[in-house]
Amino acid sequence: MTALILLAGTCFLAYTNGANDNFKGVATLFGSRTTSYSLALWLATVATFLGSVCSVLLAKQMVLSFSGKGLVPDSIAGSASFLMSVATGAGLTVLLATITGFPISTTHSLTGALVGAGLVAGGSELQLSALGKSFVLPLLVSPLVALGLAAILYMIFRSVRLRLGVTKEMCVCVGESRKLVPVAQLSANTAEAVAEGRFSALVASEAECIERYSGHLWGVNTQTVLDALHFVSAGLVSFARGLNDTPKIAAILLAVSALRIEWGLLAVGAGMSAGGLLSARKVARTMSERISPLNHGQGFTANVVTAFLVIVASRFGMPVSTTHVSCGSLFGIGLTTGEGDKKVMVHILLSWLLTLPCAAFAAAVAAWLLGNRL
Repeated sequence: MTALILLAGTCFLAYTNGANDNFKGVATLFGSRTTSYSLALWLATVATFLGSVCSVLLAKQMVLSFSGKGLVPDSIAGSASFLMSVATGAGLTVLLATITGFPISTTHSLTGALVGAGLVAGGSELQLSALGKSFVLPLLVSPLVALGLAAILYMIFRSVRLRLGVTKEMCVCVGESRKLVPVAQLSANTAEAVAEGRFSALVASEAECIERYSGHLWGVNTQTVLDALHFVSAGLVSFARGLNDTPKIAAILLAVSALRIEWGLLAVGAGMSAGGLLSARKVARTMSERISPLNHGQGFTANVVTAFLVIVASRFGMPVSTTHVSCGSLFGIGLTTGEGDKKVMVHILLSWLLTLPCAAFAAAVAAWLLGNRL
């Protein structure tokens, strides 16, 4: 019975994680209108599950990092009641954020839950010093690194694009309501296009009025090349997220001696996939549309930074947050272009600050209620 309860708690946390996190890897695809919501969601689901499968081989060290060992005595870290309290506290926190549409970190939630449950179960034996280097430092530094790297890489990519002579194509949309739109003086190229009849107006919704790239690279249309690279980068981010998050959640199953950790990792992957497919829409809108408007190149840049940082962190057992890294990348793009919504960014940062105490409180209550009953 204890094993089933722990498995249920772990799958609940995995489901909420998928609902809050799965779409983050493909948010730039949907936000730049490179593809539809449903196709982006399925790409995220498949790539995340593949990351979960690969975590069986590549990221077992992360399981030990989130087992609570070193933070509380081994006798407590291995108890079912402690691990169930951690799952409950983290899961409820992520669920609340998902319902309200805020992209928060499951890593951050688990860290808070470990502290809250550890305070109740271990009291003075809780080793808070263990949080500094192993947990808090990567969580604080990773979004700042992502922000700076995304800003720098975007400027580099933009410079390369201009040197290669790749220009942007714009469309003019006439919406359902009449609006006076100021138009800059036509460039020589645009005037020539109008004169030759190559410039046209499109009656469409605002969402369909997107920016595209013209020109060719290696004999292939530039937009086609960029779209292909964008899909690959989005898949890599989702893969990296599955690789990084799955072992953190599966650590809760360490107390189930009858269940091999490999099967636990796969169960977590299945739970994350279900959560993403069924409950991701609110967070998807925040990540895709509310932080900053994106074109194809900006979305691709943000994904490259996120995938690189998360995969490197997973390889070396560093518990960074995919949420913090992906949001940090989008913040970097939005601040560089000047189009980011600073109010939304501040609200997201505030939700991150509240994550740890909320998860700690929920886990502490769960630990107090459970005691040593499991």
